[in-house]
Amino acid sequence: MYKELSSGIKISITRSISTSFEAYLASIDWDEERFSMEDFIASWQTYFQENAAWIEKIPADTLMSTEFHEEMAQKIDEVIAKILNEEPTAKQIATIEALQKELGTNYSYDCKAEAAYIEQLLKEKRK
Repeated sequence: MYKELSSGIKISITRSISTSFEAYLASIDWDEERFSMEDFIASWQTYFQENAAWIEKIPADTLMSTEFHEEMAQKIDEVIAKILNEEPTAKQIATIEALQKELGTNYSYDCKAEAAYIEQLLKEKRK
């Protein structure tokens, strides 16, 4: 069912998952111990209901389908894995290292999205 959706809708779904996942992680300060898949899913549902036009473009019978829900769960897992496995850029690493040296902090980060969060956090601390 998911595969039958237009590429534009699939891209929008992926973007909504990515955006809401990163926002959810920022809301818990990227603290793995505070992570709850149920809380993230609730956060994503709120996000797409308030911000995503794609939900209105999918037929109601598809949205209610167990098969569609299973495919969406798989898509969520894929998007999360991609986010968590994307390496920080050399520029991010250099910027974070310089900021940490300047501020005397020692934050760790494992992926590009978390590095973006840490970089923003450090820039805010610097102000």
